[in-house]
Amino acid sequence: MSDQPVTLNCKFQVSPSGIFDIIAINSGKGNGLIFPPDVLKASLPLWNGIQCFVDHDGTRARSVTQLAGACTNPQWDDVEEGIRTTLTTAGPSGDLVNELGRLVLDNQAPDLNVGFSADLSLILDTGNLVKRITKVHSLDVVYNPARGGKFLRVLNQQKGNTMAEPEGTTPKPAASQPPTAPAAIHQVTPWSNPDLEAARSLLQSGDERERAANELKQQQEFRRQMCALLLEQGVASSRLPQAAQDHVRAQFTEEINGAKVTKLFNPSDLTKAIEEIRNLAGSLGAQSLIAGPSGIVGGMFTTEEQLQAAVDDMFQAPRDLKLKNLQVHRLGGIRELYLMLTGDDDMTGAYNRQRVRLQHTTATFTGLVKNALNKALVDRWEALGRAGYDWWQKIATVEHFTSLNGVTWIIFGTVGSLPTVAEGAEYTELQIGDSPETSSFNKYGGYIGITLEALDRDETRKLAAVPRELANAGIRNISSLCAAIFSSAAGAGPTMADTGALFNATAVTTLGGHANLLTTALSAAQWETVSIAMYNQPMLLKQAATYYGTGKKMAIVPKYCLVPRALQLTAKMIFEQPWVQTVQVTALTTQQGIAEVVTVPDWTDTTDWAAVVDPLLVPGVMIGERFGLMPEIFVAGDETSPAVFMNDESRIKVRHFLAVGVADFRPLANNHV
Repeated sequence: MSDQPVTLNCKFQVSPSGIFDIIAINSGKGNGLIFPPDVLKASLPLWNGIQCFVDHDGTRARSVTQLAGACTNPQWDDVEEGIRTTLTTAGPSGDLVNELGRLVLDNQAPDLNVGFSADLSLILDTGNLVKRITKVHSLDVVYNPARGGKFLRVLNQQKGNTMAEPEGTTPKPAASQPPTAPAAIHQVTPWSNPDLEAARSLLQSGDERERAANELKQQQEFRRQMCALLLEQGVASSRLPQAAQDHVRAQFTEEINGAKVTKLFNPSDLTKAIEEIRNLAGSLGAQSLIAGPSGIVGGMFTTEEQLQAAVDDMFQAPRDLKLKNLQVHRLGGIRELYLMLTGDDDMTGAYNRQRVRLQHTTATFTGLVKNALNKALVDRWEALGRAGYDWWQKIATVEHFTSLNGVTWIIFGTVGSLPTVAEGAEYTELQIGDSPETSSFNKYGGYIGITLEALDRDETRKLAAVPRELANAGIRNISSLCAAIFSSAAGAGPTMADTGALFNATAVTTLGGHANLLTTALSAAQWETVSIAMYNQPMLLKQAATYYGTGKKMAIVPKYCLVPRALQLTAKMIFEQPWVQTVQVTALTTQQGIAEVVTVPDWTDTTDWAAVVDPLLVPGVMIGERFGLMPEIFVAGDETSPAVFMNDESRIKVRHFLAVGVADFRPLANNHV
């Protein structure tokens, strides 16, 4: 569906009562769109009763003050190959349209560039062919329409028969004129500034002179209204500051009889004025930002936004979305940024207000650098994730916490079913599994020092590498913590609250028994064995002697097969390869698509492997974060920082709060071969 205002090929035929015959639209090609005759004929019913307004407003929220009439009796005109309809002027703007129609048809003002434009909803094919007109929203009087035909040829100062034809007859094109031009997309374009005074010399009588003068006045008033509309639309869409917008408006405003009115102007003059003031604003902004050829040039953005975009580029960090297309010059390096914002030409670590290049900004060196480094860290984190270092996100459940208190994980699958309650009987207490697992938050981090000597040497490339290194350290730290759950204690893993190791071969009918540790090499048959064992794991009813292992089956199967890099090919042959040339082909392909292979980069044993249930069904591995899953970067580098005072050093600190643990043994199985 395409909602586009379409300029019509229009021709007036007037009667004294203000009723006009007009050609609404012709078949053919215009401005890239092709209107076939059959499509126009099919749309005839849509044109009956269409309202006419003065000018498009772009929103379809039309004002009654713009109402100029209505169209009736749409017909197909074989000569014009277009839609012919009757326009009856009415409403607050009806007299204006009526006078304009008479002026055009009487040829009293051959340069009067007025016509009609329709606001249509269209359906196009894959190219530019109009397949159907779905709705005609309005037929509007506009200045300088873009279509041809007899009426448009009059507006474009083409010679030929421009007299009105007798009412009730079908208009015929002049023999010397080319065929009517096709429809075109409507747009506001520059118009000519006709010398209407020349029309007076053609009038012989005093009455005719007076009539011409009145018509000239009306035409000028109409043009002035169009200029006022164009001025407001142009200034509003310029995105200039308010003071600059007022300056542009003042250039195109004059005082007549004590009242301020819009001047008559060409649209190109308005475009030129807006560009000049925009370039001036950008030039002034650059001068106030940086003295020198490497200044940051901005348009309608704040100094802080321009600086942040330049700093992001320097650190190869992604910009904020709204700054994506902002044009800025590249900074020469970290030294230029530091001196620009601190004025510390002597490299003492102190802020020197007299030497600061940027006097009118709230941005600070440390703030800009911190923002850019954190963006670069996020970008690198996502890249490492795509490379496979975020394997743990598939098997782990991540939770956000609002404090650093110890975490008690919640377990699922404790109530197997609801018992029957007899009429009038008392409800019985449900047994909820009471084996909560706990974890504590650990703080990870460190800092990287940047000396004033390094700033003076302008070691920008070294500094830009910092967030990439920190992202790598952060994501690999989570990876190693999750991998250790399966590999620590020779494959037994951490000790659970029920006193048993996470992975053990003890029956689940005894305290601490988990029955989820095997010692068999990976194969299709062994995967089936593990899958059946996990399917039969019981729900946890109560940690008591008579309840161990008595719950209903969990009835879940593993989704992920965790392997070291050495077993990746073996696992993919089992679960992903469609055929294998081996005597075991039947056994291998029966597991195709059953599980997803996840390679754990931290495992060094070449034969161990594990199975994990989808954490959306039963959470097993748990990750708690306090201030975000990714580490935070902080920069300390102002003159009050002890490191600056004692060591002439700015410090980039990274901090990461994490709690990694296990909530439940049932969705996990380990094979320590």
